[in-house]
Amino acid sequence: MALGDFTGRGARHWANREAVVDVAKGAAGRFSYAQLDSRARALSAFLSAQGVGKGDRVGFLAHNGIELFDAFFAAARLGAVFVPYNWRLHAQELTGLLNLTRPRLLLYSPEFAQSAQAAAAASHAPPLLLDTESHLYTELLESRAPAPLADESVQPEDPLCLLFTGGTTGTPKAARISYRMVAWNTLTLLTHEARHGDTTITHTPMFHTGGLLVYTIPLLTVGGRVLVLKRWSASETLELIGKERADFFFAVPSQYEEMRQQPNWKSADLSSLRFMTSGGAPLPVPLIEAWQQQHRVPFKQGFGMTEFGPGVFSMGPEFAIAKAGSIGRPNCWVEARLYDHDGRDVSKGEVGELHLKGQACFSGYHEMAEESARAFDSNGYFRTGDLAKQDDDGFFFIVGRKKDMYISGGENIYPVEIEQLLYQHPSVAACAVVGIPDARWGEVGHAFIVLRAGKSASGDELLERLRGQLAKFKVPKAITFVESLPMTPAGKVRKHELRASLLENPT
Repeated sequence: MALGDFTGRGARHWANREAVVDVAKGAAGRFSYAQLDSRARALSAFLSAQGVGKGDRVGFLAHNGIELFDAFFAAARLGAVFVPYNWRLHAQELTGLLNLTRPRLLLYSPEFAQSAQAAAAASHAPPLLLDTESHLYTELLESRAPAPLADESVQPEDPLCLLFTGGTTGTPKAARISYRMVAWNTLTLLTHEARHGDTTITHTPMFHTGGLLVYTIPLLTVGGRVLVLKRWSASETLELIGKERADFFFAVPSQYEEMRQQPNWKSADLSSLRFMTSGGAPLPVPLIEAWQQQHRVPFKQGFGMTEFGPGVFSMGPEFAIAKAGSIGRPNCWVEARLYDHDGRDVSKGEVGELHLKGQACFSGYHEMAEESARAFDSNGYFRTGDLAKQDDDGFFFIVGRKKDMYISGGENIYPVEIEQLLYQHPSVAACAVVGIPDARWGEVGHAFIVLRAGKSASGDELLERLRGQLAKFKVPKAITFVESLPMTPAGKVRKHELRASLLENPT
């Protein structure tokens, strides 16, 4: 059977088992593996008739829903490459990504029709457009036209999809995600976390690896069930866990904090959960403790990225407090090393750049040969750009990004270290520390703080607390209180925006 015939395999082994629940569609949003296959075959027949074949890109611009699975699995059957675009982008930004990836066809939902049409018209090679709520789409799914045979020439290294990097600075790059990479990530998931037939909740946008590849596609590869939210809702997620008996789900720390603030948090039935996974940023100990006081659901923590995994590191719940701030240890089949500026291994406890090697690594950036080459060191390890240290027990701790670190008076400052201490204050809901230019020291720290609802704290109070825990040169020079922090779809803070806001409006 062809590598790309995901739904064919699912229909053969679990035809009547429920595969996807598109929550926004209510009772009409439940789809078995056989129904997934029928929809993928119908759409692949249409795509083939439009000239889509192996290696062609199929673009997608819409919220999470069954239509995304239609496009993903139909493209895979043909050996085509699925390309989901960030629906938050301006039409001009979308045009740039269309020019980079040149999809032959772009599927979109009505709420993004204006952006899709404007971007397509302005692109160098305008794609065909297909509205996922049009009569044409409904009719093609109901058609009985024979679907083309799944392309059996697809090889493990061929691209299955292009995912744009979820970084906090710069222009996104399209990472080539191969069948090989997805298969090894699925094996990693089964080894460390999942069981055959598990149920998860997908609320993160599936144009990002966190939504598409952390749990979603791996579980649908092995007979699991995915509950899909159109958009993130903390209260709806809490309700859905008990109603649908979810086994686990992934969220970032800010989302766990938001869930804790919901009126239905205390009464939520979370008894079905084996664990909850946190990633994207260190999980504050006070937040873990607050959850544990109300719901005795274990927290697992991990680390991944668009270009690797995304299952790279993991840490069991038994270490959540003792190893607070750690991303855990490398998963099976992942090699991790820390290097200094000269390419030498650093000692335990010292900071170095994290380099990774293994079968769950991406295949480079689409049409960016030089960027792809620079992404790997001379030993074939992927340069993550993350700075980390390892303790004597083999647990890794991310201390920041190479681009995020700043130098004050000749000393390297790692914002994550400061942020972790700020999170220990009971009034701090979210925080971010950035380096800004300073005439005397070169750079100094500036902290942005979001306070918890109903809580208070002064800047002097927080700075004085830090002075009792950090060397003087590490303590930020000032604090700004804000209502919220600008975030990426992956739940990471857009620090370049915070830094720019200070430089544009100096106090």
